[in-house]
Amino acid sequence: MKHNALIFDLDGVLVDTAKYHYLAWKSLADTLNIPFTLQDNERLKGVSRRRSLEIILEIGGVAKSEAEQEALCAEKNELYLTYIRRMGAEEVFPGVREFLLDARERGYRIALGSASKNAPLILERLELTGLFDAIVDGNMVSRAKPDPEVFALGGKLLGAAPKACIVFEDSVAGIQAAHIAGMAAVGIGAPEALPEADLHLPGLDGVKIDAVERGLP
Repeated sequence: MKHNALIFDLDGVLVDTAKYHYLAWKSLADTLNIPFTLQDNERLKGVSRRRSLEIILEIGGVAKSEAEQEALCAEKNELYLTYIRRMGAEEVFPGVREFLLDARERGYRIALGSASKNAPLILERLELTGLFDAIVDGNMVSRAKPDPEVFALGGKLLGAAPKACIVFEDSVAGIQAAHIAGMAAVGIGAPEALPEADLHLPGLDGVKIDAVERGLP
């Protein structure tokens, strides 16, 4: 066992909440008469809520005060919450629950490292909370990936040195953050989209932690 701690991003790794983010941002953009497409939505991947709003306002050439931006972020979050409150355990990606159970049985400590301020609610809806030893969410960090803050805090809460941690990520910024933190990075998704990852997996279905260890340099 080369490592003893695992840190997981949430969106795109454990579950697909991107579709709900898109629907919420799309609804908000419509009220502002800003055209917002799925292609535009790609620019928001791994980005904080405030920065996501700034991008949308830039797309529409719309200026808003600080107070207005705060109100719009809150409105978007309420729209998003209406979707995720309806989520169920069946929305967890195939193989995720089995992978987490296998890792725990083999003695790994597990943390979530997500920019989402709603991460605890999502884990609860997915019935995954009990499989995590620590949860780091957007309420606990102030700097977005590729800043390593979220993963560094995750490792600290697990009592693990950076070199003992493996991060599972689906974004370029997340892979970069893991490396800056001194951790190994497994890219979930197409290899060409995550060229800096130490190991590539299409997902966790059928994967065991020992296979991950063997595949890492």
